[in-house]
Amino acid sequence: MTYTNRRNFLKQTTFLTGAVSLGLFAFKAEPNEVLESIKAFIAKTANPDGSFNPGTVNGYEGTSDTRASGIAAPAYATILSNTFGWQLPYQDKTKAFLHACQQSDGAFYAPTGNFDPQAPLAKLYNTTQAVVALRLLGEKPQYDPKPVIDYFFEEERFTKLPLYTTSFFPLFYSALDEKMPQHIDQAMRAYILREQKEDGYLQDHVASTFHAAHYFRCIGQPTPKAVEMVERVLKDQKSDGSWAIKHPDWDVHACFDALFVLRQLGDPNDPRLDKAYAQATKWILSCQKPDGGFSHYPDGTFSDMDAVYFHTGGLVMTGYLPIDDHLQHAEILGWGHAMNPGKRYSCID
Repeated sequence: MTYTNRRNFLKQTTFLTGAVSLGLFAFKAEPNEVLESIKAFIAKTANPDGSFNPGTVNGYEGTSDTRASGIAAPAYATILSNTFGWQLPYQDKTKAFLHACQQSDGAFYAPTGNFDPQAPLAKLYNTTQAVVALRLLGEKPQYDPKPVIDYFFEEERFTKLPLYTTSFFPLFYSALDEKMPQHIDQAMRAYILREQKEDGYLQDHVASTFHAAHYFRCIGQPTPKAVEMVERVLKDQKSDGSWAIKHPDWDVHACFDALFVLRQLGDPNDPRLDKAYAQATKWILSCQKPDGGFSHYPDGTFSDMDAVYFHTGGLVMTGYLPIDDHLQHAEILGWGHAMNPGKRYSCID
């Protein structure tokens, strides 16, 4: 994949009618300035024990993933640092922090957050994120974490999880550098196809739809109803450049989710994608705060590591922030922002 620099990015979008009104020539900062501010935010939220705060405001408990789990912020900080070739402020301590979160049953338990640590969803989220972060830090879990995954494929317990968890499973095995068992793949594919609607969407939810697309990209197979997915995503983009259509809890990562579908499944020669990327870039940049981080929405009060990851990933997918075409471990850098659309990734035989 070729990611353009800002100048080329703007050239590619000058065909748009009313380009100035879209804000294409009014970005507040150059890409390198945005990157430096993100790096500074990571440094400001780092703790000497290797953990990370959700934001820079004392007492702020986080939003979405960072509110749910104290593993989210260090995982996203690690993913972003690997994306751009940075060192974490207390890298060895972050390794130790993540290892300390694992117990002998193989699961990872976050020391903070409002997840019930014993809940199956919490174990799936925390274990997947920790395994990803440790792999990027050159570490392996001390205990075998696969029993956490095995649990969900006894009595089809995975069907009790939210539909936005489908791609956790191939991401977990990719990060563990192991092949996903065939019975898991068969069960998950059947589940996705059973839930998918004619327009490609699952549950009328862009997040669940994104995870289905991410699932098939992780296993190296064509995404069912990919054309329909792309058409629905293009149709749903709002005039402000976002995909925030429903209530915030439902659409908190909607921009990232939609951009993944367009980047991975869309026709790169379709001029509608360039317009969508330009509008999305403007909207994402409007979410940046003075401390260098991002809030989830332009009117958000606080920067949050969760929003920083998803908005930075969005800017990578629109082409505004350039990355190395041959980035190592691109398939496990978070939720797919660095995956090359022209490359096949596969965690199955």
